[in-house]
Amino acid sequence: MALLYVGVPAFFLLIAAIAMLMLKLVIQEEKLARRIARAGGLSVAAETEADRQPVHIRIIVGLGFAVARSGLLSPKTLADLRHTLRMAGIRDQGALGLFVGAKLLMFIGLPAIGFASLHLVHLSEILQIGLIGGAAIVGLLGPDMIIQQRRKRFVKRVEAGLADALDLMVICADAGLSLEPGLARVANEIRETHPAVAQELTITSNEMRIGNQVRDALTALGTRTGLDSLKRLGSTLIQTIQYGTPLTQALRTLSAELRQEQLTRFEERAARLPVLLTLPMIIFILPCVFLVVGGPAILKVMAAF
Repeated sequence: MALLYVGVPAFFLLIAAIAMLMLKLVIQEEKLARRIARAGGLSVAAETEADRQPVHIRIIVGLGFAVARSGLLSPKTLADLRHTLRMAGIRDQGALGLFVGAKLLMFIGLPAIGFASLHLVHLSEILQIGLIGGAAIVGLLGPDMIIQQRRKRFVKRVEAGLADALDLMVICADAGLSLEPGLARVANEIRETHPAVAQELTITSNEMRIGNQVRDALTALGTRTGLDSLKRLGSTLIQTIQYGTPLTQALRTLSAELRQEQLTRFEERAARLPVLLTLPMIIFILPCVFLVVGGPAILKVMAAF
């Protein structure tokens, strides 16, 4: 036990030293980036998003990138992590470093905090080991659960605004705009109401403007999020380009299908309400009904005895 009491403070000192080293490396990289920007003729006011992040976030990002560059994670694992973050709508440059660094710190920090806290209460050693192991599992899986919840919210926002975006694309196509300017215009128009859809359409428009293969850009529209509706939109646009079918007719058909699917999902949720309300009615309403109906009879019986 004495070794553990000595090891915990040493562990925290080691973590602090690593954090200071990561902060120093991040600051050096930022200085180098500013010098390159000045050499390229860019203004100092055009700072990156990382320059405006708090110090502790920059430390975590630096720690994550250090782990990613150390070779502990395979290239396939890093590619899967980037794809997972993209599917959740997180496309910042430091997102991978923040995710890996937060996962590492939580995996190490939560058991350390739990170990230090458990000495304030008297528990058996087996229970302490179990709680520390549970804290390590929570720290390891916690960021993944957060990303999954973020992905669900992002997918819901995309599905909620995609039908409106298709209606605007139909209007743009009727007005004579081609596919690339139409996507850019729709993304600009719905940026305030449906920012998730606007983000996806903006990325697709930029890829079509920069790259030579329109088919690849439209295919990536559904691959980034893994959403079936975006995959169908990309395949529909590819078919219109490949076979020369009318763009407005295809978009109207797809928009009607998406709205019908939304209506079907709403009907399914409404059909589930009676089943979900059964248990609250049994717990909260039926005792009150029994009390009102049987209460007077019980009081008369008690008065008779």
